[in-house]
Amino acid sequence: MHLDSAVGVAIVCGPLGLAILFVLWPGQRQGAPLLAKWDLPDATPDQVSVAVLHLRRRRFWYLWLFVGLPFIPGAADFANAMTVLLLGGLVAEVLAQRPSPSARREAVLAPRGIFDFAPLWAIIVTALAALAAAIHLAVIGEWTLFGITVAATAVAWGVVLLAVRRPAAGDPDVDLALRCRSARVALGLATGMCATTAWPGGNLPSFLAFVVTLAAFIAIATPPRKLPATAAAK
Repeated sequence: MHLDSAVGVAIVCGPLGLAILFVLWPGQRQGAPLLAKWDLPDATPDQVSVAVLHLRRRRFWYLWLFVGLPFIPGAADFANAMTVLLLGGLVAEVLAQRPSPSARREAVLAPRGIFDFAPLWAIIVTALAALAAAIHLAVIGEWTLFGITVAATAVAWGVVLLAVRRPAAGDPDVDLALRCRSARVALGLATGMCATTAWPGGNLPSFLAFVVTLAAFIAIATPPRKLPATAAAK
């Protein structure tokens, strides 16, 4: 995208993004339902505050990514909602690696691995989607989209790995729930990006890819019936 076009997009998207951010800026009313969805229906005010911070760390960056992506050469072709959500999750996880010094930390007695936050089947589905998209794009010679697919998959894995190694902070139940949410949503978004990038639309394969991707995203990003037990509960 040319610079003048990128500036025009930013001018239009900036106020729109600010309005959306204002409407969607999370508060206590958003934090409690989030925890209830992730197996914590009776969250305390302190637990809800942690969930609100989790949401704010992501939504703050959505605006700047939404406005800034058009300035990156070639980014206009994939500056969509999934890109913003995926990159916003990555930035938030990077920042969460150094929590506030005032945050209360609790030791985790049981070591946690990737499968504690993302089930094996979800990882396999994401890997298969990325592999199928990469092979398809390589065969038809769409190397730019090939690179986007690889980058999206790498970002998702970055979010998962950062969620695993993030220092434990605060209530262990909330900490576990939010880690699981970060990992599973990232994998679901990567699966969606791979399919929509490789099969952009207009024919039967693209429609089938959309249907399969939607089902995979819902399955991956949906909270499990029961989160793994925390070390304190064992």
